Amino acid sequence: MTLTFAATLPARGFHVELDVPEGRTLALLGPNGAGKSTALGLAAGTLRPHDGEIVLDGRPLVRAEAGRTRTWVPPHARQVALLAQEALLFPHLTVRQNVAFGPRSQGVRRRDADDAAGRWLEQIGLAHLADRPPSTLSGGQAQRVAVARALAAEPRLLLLDEPMAALDVDVTPALRQALKQLLADQTAIITTHDVLDALLLADEVAVVEGGRVVERGPTAQVLSRPRSAFAAKIAGLNLLAGTWTGDGVRTPAGEMVHGHGDPDAAVGAPMTAVFRPAAVAVYLDERHGSPRNTFRGTVTSLEPRGDLVRVRTDHLAADVTPQAAAELSLVPGARVWLSVKAAEVDVYPA
Repeated sequence: MTLTFAATLPARGFHVELDVPEGRTLALLGPNGAGKSTALGLAAGTLRPHDGEIVLDGRPLVRAEAGRTRTWVPPHARQVALLAQEALLFPHLTVRQNVAFGPRSQGVRRRDADDAAGRWLEQIGLAHLADRPPSTLSGGQAQRVAVARALAAEPRLLLLDEPMAALDVDVTPALRQALKQLLADQTAIITTHDVLDALLLADEVAVVEGGRVVERGPTAQVLSRPRSAFAAKIAGLNLLAGTWTGDGVRTPAGEMVHGHGDPDAAVGAPMTAVFRPAAVAVYLDERHGSPRNTFRGTVTSLEPRGDLVRVRTDHLAADVTPQAAAELSLVPGARVWLSVKAAEVDVYPA
């Protein structure tokens, strides 16, 4: 294992254990305030844990017990690079000089550092901008240069804190594709709220909520069969958790959800029911029928989604046509019935 991470910060309610194998990328998903940036700060050395140990390639970066730091490697000596949402390029240096900064700070000769910077700029497709000042770059170009600058220092661990969050939507795909190539053999942790970032860049996903890891696994598995509410939300799925009754999942609110899953599951076992918003129909009156699951809800918002409208209620979402939304007079506060066929519901252990 390249990185092993176990740290607590009681003041922030943070207690997280992680590991990242060499050459793999782990995505941290979770709502704002969940602890994702705290984890990056602890790994980078901008924060100190109250208790725990962080080890990179067998080298302890920090050990702490009961608030006392026993081992401490300062940030500049960790071989860890942290890339924030803003590029933060040095304004007085050219693009090439920015990228060469890492090797130069490690004692590499200017000529060799400039040659390395040129190779990195070729990789990100910006060699033609090498002699430009950062002020002439677009947001997407600046962020790509920032990634090249971080990787030119040859870090053992790269940390990316929502690198696409500050970019315009039209430049995000180019940076995402550049990162996909650059992270191929790099050990990295990325925080994101975007499902495409996780799917294209990460080998594994860890969902952090309330300062705890609540779900961990291969990216495709977590996003197709989520076990946490946040993973379901970012994957665009509805999730209802409860216990298995023998023929369905009963939620804490008393709702019964029927679907297809393991019929031999133990009665009382924690189970999760997941289904797509596109499979949900919306009515003003309750509908009955054996293949249907029905739920009462209050509309909280309506969002355009291409040629559909995402109708969000207090605990579920449905995709309907604009015509249906208009005919039903759907507005926030409206009381509705939501219906989904049992055949559209996947049920699996929580």
